[in-house]
Order: sequence, then C-alpha cells, then structure tokens
Amino acid sequence: MTPPIDLLDEIDSTNAEARRRAEAGETVARWIVARRQSAGRGRRGREWNSDTGNLFATLLTLTHKAPAEAVQVTFVAALAVADLLDAFAVPGSVSIKWPNDVMLAGDKAAGILIESGAHDSGALWLAIGIGVNLAHAPEGTERPATCLASHLRSDIACPPSIDAAASVLAEAFAVWQARWESLGFQPILDAWIARTGGLDGPCVARLGHETVEGTADGVAPDGALRLRTADGQLRLISAGDVFFGVAA
Repeated sequence: MTPPIDLLDEIDSTNAEARRRAEAGETVARWIVARRQSAGRGRRGREWNSDTGNLFATLLTLTHKAPAEAVQVTFVAALAVADLLDAFAVPGSVSIKWPNDVMLAGDKAAGILIESGAHDSGALWLAIGIGVNLAHAPEGTERPATCLASHLRSDIACPPSIDAAASVLAEAFAVWQARWESLGFQPILDAWIARTGGLDGPCVARLGHETVEGTADGVAPDGALRLRTADGQLRLISAGDVFFGVAA
C-alpha cells in the first residue's frame, strides 16, 4: 500500500520534519513533500538548492531491519526516482550513478539522502529524502546538473506538477519496496546494476580522509563499489564522492 502524502507549502527541510515526527513517536509511514525548502540539505551537510517547481520529498517509515541491511533502501529509492523520470523523459536518457544519483543524459537530476535513528517502539526510523530537479537545475555545481524540463519526451509539454510527481514517486517506491521486502536485496541490486554505468572503467573515490584512484570492478553483494587500485588492491567503497571516467 502506498503511504499517504502530506503536501506542505514550505518547510525548513523535509528530512528535518521527518526526524521531528519520528522523535515525537510517529509510527505511520508517510511522505512529507514541500513546495519549497528554506534549509534543504544534501550529503555531508551540503546545501540542496530548493527552487520552487522542483520536488522535495521524504518518506518517513519504520523498519525492524538491522542498520546494515536497512541502508539498502537507498537502492530502492534510486530505482523509484528513475521510474519517475522515465515516465516523462526522452526514452533511454535516465541512468543511475553509484550509489544513488539519478541522471538525465549524463547530468545529475536527482539526489537521495538517507537518515535514521532509534524509534521509541524499538524499531529503526528511516527518513528517505529525495530531491528531483523537475523545472530547474542549480548552477555552479561541481558536476553538471540538469532538470526534467530540459529532457521531456516530444509528446509532453511541461514537467509534472509537484503533486503529480510525488504521486508517481510514491507509487514507484511502493512497488520496489514490496519487492525488496518479499524477495530480498538481490533483485533490487540486479535492477539497479542494469541502470548504472561506469562500473567497469576508470574511477576516483573521495572518501574525506583520502582519495583513491583505480578501476571500478562492479559492486559487492551489498552494493558497495569494488575499486581496484593500480597495485591490484581491491577496495570496497560503501560511501563517498565517486567520479567515473575522469580524474578527480
């Protein structure tokens, strides 16, 4: 079943609101969607550009999975966002960049931020934050960004409204989540790999305390990136800024 959608005109951050609700004891899964964010965040505390007309959404849900397994939800989210863009974009233009950036014609169009914490019920709360550039793309980003409005199918005149995009996203997420819950992670990983390029070529990973260069060698069963360095060492990268096909 698809969780209900709470559509707000403005909020500081949909992830921050999800955290507040979780810490207040909320137990019912729901989507929190805002038309505008005043303090949107990306990975590592980076600001997330929040132009009106784009989608800012967070799914608040509870899970009894262990944290190491619950993190697999980032792959579920990436597939759901890809399905959303596929419904409106030029055929063949949607792809995923490890682990969860969703791209249009090779440029970033969406990002995902997962946060979690202990819930009073004993479960783990998850805030699955998703930002999708529907109508606008930020400028001055480290890597080129784009928006759905620049890649629409010829039979579609404009990107979907926030309401419509949120509904498509929620339904797609529910489908992938049900597969994950019933069939395990492997079918999710297989579908994700089919959409993800760069997993067999030059790669640079910035890990905060170090930069690792080498060749991508696919992904491990848990979705970690396999990166083989020039001396033959195999590194498993679970999180970081990864660039494929180019030097850092």
